[in-house]
Amino acid sequence: MPPRTVVIGVDSSTQSTKAAVTDTETGELLAVGRAPHVVTGEGGARETDPEVWWLALCDAVAAGLKESGLSPSSVVGIAVAGQQHGLVTLDRAGRPLRPALLWNDTRSAPQAAALVAELGGPEAWTARTGTVPVASMTATKWRWLRENDPSNAEATASVRLPHDFLTERLAGVAATDPGDASGTCWYSTATGAYDPDLLERLGLSVSMLPEVAATGGTRIGSLTDSAAEALGLPAGIAVAAGTGDNMSAAVGLGLGDAGLLDHPVLSLGTSGTVFAASRTRPASTALSGFAGADGTYLPLACTLNCTLAVDKVASLLGLHRDDATPGGEAVLLPYLDGERTPDLPTSSGLLTGLRHDTTPQQLLGAAYEGAAFTVLRALDELLLACGLDPADPEVAGRPLRLIGGGAQGRTWVETVRRLSGRPLIVPGSGELVALGAAALAASAAGGGDPVAVAARWNEKSEDAELPASERDTETWERIGSVLDRASEPLLGG
Repeated sequence: MPPRTVVIGVDSSTQSTKAAVTDTETGELLAVGRAPHVVTGEGGARETDPEVWWLALCDAVAAGLKESGLSPSSVVGIAVAGQQHGLVTLDRAGRPLRPALLWNDTRSAPQAAALVAELGGPEAWTARTGTVPVASMTATKWRWLRENDPSNAEATASVRLPHDFLTERLAGVAATDPGDASGTCWYSTATGAYDPDLLERLGLSVSMLPEVAATGGTRIGSLTDSAAEALGLPAGIAVAAGTGDNMSAAVGLGLGDAGLLDHPVLSLGTSGTVFAASRTRPASTALSGFAGADGTYLPLACTLNCTLAVDKVASLLGLHRDDATPGGEAVLLPYLDGERTPDLPTSSGLLTGLRHDTTPQQLLGAAYEGAAFTVLRALDELLLACGLDPADPEVAGRPLRLIGGGAQGRTWVETVRRLSGRPLIVPGSGELVALGAAALAASAAGGGDPVAVAARWNEKSEDAELPASERDTETWERIGSVLDRASEPLLGG
């Protein structure tokens, strides 16, 4: 019997790094090493020193290998999936010049508005890049840096995304993939390459950016001697291009050209996202028209306020996060950090419909409802972008795959089920971002199409399936009415 071989899929998220030690043949998750990150900043600022990510990756890999009990010699490949959109600026020696601006740093909202206007409006951006710039996107952060920290911008020799930075540390090669690149707003999903006009407009050159590999599973190099020493792994193992966290989650679910297409996914984490893998190039200004990691497209809508915002409301009320009931007349839009979808970067939370008999449990339930509503409302737009009719009974009956930390919470699951009226599938495979990265690593190590790899691994997954319940249209319409009427005068639209 041949010796067991494993790959390591790394999920470098906003709050922590996870390293999933995964059997290359079966997809069995043998161990997960973890290490925390430090996020700094007040108001709209959210930053992390990129070196924190590298140290956390080293610690997480060491912890995962130790937990697995396997020899480092069993590892044949590694890939990184990282939080999207972060701006990493490096000097000529490849060292970070300053802390990275994270995806949820909203200081670049004015720069986003200016870029939209300069190109001729949202439709022009959708036609070129697939995505309209908002404060989350990397291009807006680069312009913010040039305007607010010109000395570091001038000293910048290379620009990277978080996962690019880590991949380069692993392989010594400046590489990215179409999926993560498509979240910059300087990569064109229409041409599948960097857009030279947009780069000139932003004051960037192609030489400052990583080369775009064909897919996230493409082998872009081998683990260098120095990285191998830092990680305790064999030098020379395969390093995949890797991708962004949402693209990796799609791979982990088996969504893509060699798996499921047009099946929506709702991820409940620090952010709330809804996405699907599609062969149709998205053309909606309401969505981020990303590329997938495998050559498909990944239309996606993302909200800034999800599980952390609701947990904050629970803390303010002195309640456990599951000590909630439906909100009744109360509507709470928990936009505590500004909002990306809808594009309200300067907004704050809004509570209305408060009565003498409103209970703390109802207020918490209203926070769940407001957060879930915000991301679910983008679902119809997502389906349209995939070329589907949301009113078609067959389309409306397709299950919604629920992932992320919130998918393990009873109240989150029931709130989404009640407001969507859809059947839900909660995948049995844990750590989907890391699992997707492991599939990319397996692909780079010679395992074939990464989506096909993940789909094969998922055949043994024990998913939880919940039937549809009657949709709570009364609550849905109440929240929608409040949001539509309040966005301009009260939410900073």
